[in-house]
Amino acid sequence: MRSLLQSLKKRRLELGLKQNDMMLRVGVSRQQYQRLESKGNPRLETLELLAKGLNSKLMLIPQEKWSAVMAVLDSNEPQASPLSLAASERAANKSLADDPWQGLLEDDS
Repeated sequence: MRSLLQSLKKRRLELGLKQNDMMLRVGVSRQQYQRLESKGNPRLETLELLAKGLNSKLMLIPQEKWSAVMAVLDSNEPQASPLSLAASERAANKSLADDPWQGLLEDDS
């Protein structure tokens, strides 16, 4: 949970926002937002609202995809294509049984 809360704070700071700004963006008071960032245990609905206010999306990433996703996020390319993830998967010649996510991001034709 701690890394999620740290990610919220990091994203807010990247956008140049103060905790008080969150009230205008998502209707959460500074005190409520401060509590969430420091020690909160937000509900999924609250996380979705905060993500929207921080111009972000919540994702559930399969563990076996974590390194590929992090590589794209850490790259210097501002708009890395999700198709590059699928291409790297094909290059690894994984079967569908090994990779049930294979081909979901692109047309397999």
